[in-house]
Amino acid sequence: MSEKLSIKINIANRLYPMKINKESEEQIRLAAKNIEERIKFYEKNYEINDKQDLLAMCLIEFATKNKSQSQFYKSEMSDITNLLNQINNTLSEKLS
Repeated sequence: MSEKLSIKINIANRLYPMKINKESEEQIRLAAKNIEERIKFYEKNYEINDKQDLLAMCLIEFATKNKSQSQFYKSEMSDITNLLNQINNTLSEKLS
């Protein structure tokens, strides 16, 4: 069983205590860093100071990227499945 680790993540000047699997720590800290970088980007480029608005903009950006990647991978998996079916059919024909 994975060892639990207590950490605090700082996002938008607020601390969020978390209990996580030790193996996840690097990913979670990297995610928090990415969020902070995007918050700074939106603060600078859109002159927005309200942290709630900045977090909402980050959430929209990340959700949109996630949806886009999900659709891409679903399409790729479909293409791979079709290709494997073609290979299987060709092999079946040759071996018959």
